[in-house]
Amino acid sequence: MLYIGEKVGLQTEDSMEVDIAVDPLDGTTLIAKGLPNAISVIAVGKKGSLLHAPDTYMKKIVVGPKAKGCIDLDKSVEENILSVAKALGKKTTQMTIMTQDRERHNYIIEPARKLGCQIRMFGDGDVATGIATCFEETGVDILMGIGGGPEGVITAAAIKCMGGDMQAQIYPMSEQERNRCHEMGLSDEDIEKKLTLEDLAKGDDLFFAATGITEGNLLKGVINVGDNKAKTESIVMRGKTGTIRFVDATHNLDKNEILVDLMKKYNME
Repeated sequence: MLYIGEKVGLQTEDSMEVDIAVDPLDGTTLIAKGLPNAISVIAVGKKGSLLHAPDTYMKKIVVGPKAKGCIDLDKSVEENILSVAKALGKKTTQMTIMTQDRERHNYIIEPARKLGCQIRMFGDGDVATGIATCFEETGVDILMGIGGGPEGVITAAAIKCMGGDMQAQIYPMSEQERNRCHEMGLSDEDIEKKLTLEDLAKGDDLFFAATGITEGNLLKGVINVGDNKAKTESIVMRGKTGTIRFVDATHNLDKNEILVDLMKKYNME
């Protein structure tokens, strides 16, 4: 991750200033355990376009394009599910709700089950799950829950590119996290504010890219194919045009200078 205000790049007089939100390994536990949906992800936008979210928790609700404008973080879980179901033309018993497998999400799980929704719980890596709401073939209708703040901003950039919708709220879980927000200049009013998709990722001058690390709902994981080569699948998006590209790539690791240097540095040859 980059810390807020960290500068990278050539930084010449004619360099374009941009905001960057990056997570080289979204789902570190997933990678360690060989579980699905770990990705490497980056979002880029015009300077001032990406919310400088504190490194605290964030409450989120994410939906795809067909349910745009149908969510409201101020409303109950039941009301949001009913609103999205109506927009999608589904019965609540046909709805699939994704939420992280944490005790704090009982407020989502219990009412969703009463409505007959299917609940899919995941361990880590909510960026990939948020993106999945915009692809009907994944079967994911809504992502709800409390996850990482920086990851929420990255998710928002992707959702903006794909025409979906998202709302969020900075959600410190301890006094220490609240103090961290205050140190960043955020007032209690800022912390409690309902953030729209536009608040999280302004405008359409946005770019998003992700590469699968482990096998997932949307992206294939890294596959070693022999002869020191590996295959990857990535997704690349542009907000201004709404273009979404899937890229299948084969990498010759012997010719990857960065990797070769790292292997030499750590005696991994």
